[in-house]
Amino acid sequence: MFNEDNAKIRNQVLQAVEGMSDETLNLKPSETEWSPIQILDHLQLMEKIIAKGVSQELKKEESKKAMKKPIAITVSRSFKVDAPRHVTPTNDFVTLKEMKERLNASHNFLYEVFAHASREQLEQKSMNHPVFGKVPLVQWFPFVGLHEKRHFKQLQETLRKIDELNR
Repeated sequence: MFNEDNAKIRNQVLQAVEGMSDETLNLKPSETEWSPIQILDHLQLMEKIIAKGVSQELKKEESKKAMKKPIAITVSRSFKVDAPRHVTPTNDFVTLKEMKERLNASHNFLYEVFAHASREQLEQKSMNHPVFGKVPLVQWFPFVGLHEKRHFKQLQETLRKIDELNR
């Protein structure tokens, strides 16, 4: 089930940053890369926008059924996808405590949307994705976990780079 996979990757993400200072987590390895906090911000923004989009799509009378998409390739970092503006992280200094609260809220929102939808609705309706096109709503929930796996790799690389800069 998606929720176990999503919870597992979320725990890995949070364990990777546990015990680190807010100052370190807000450092960018370079001007063009995100800080660890920005990566976490992107994850909660994405999860929130997906939950909101699925919720809105569920309320629509007309929503096209779509073929399942190969969302598993989301994990691959062999191709870069620029984040849409509405899920681009802030440049503001954010504490880990605050970011954990945002991540928890977005996670709860996603689970709430899923809990209020029927399997039939999730299979019969779809929502647009910038890379895959129309994706069945049922695939958006595991997509969140796959998206986090992709960014977990980025987070690990970023933390390694920051560690090297601080030596």
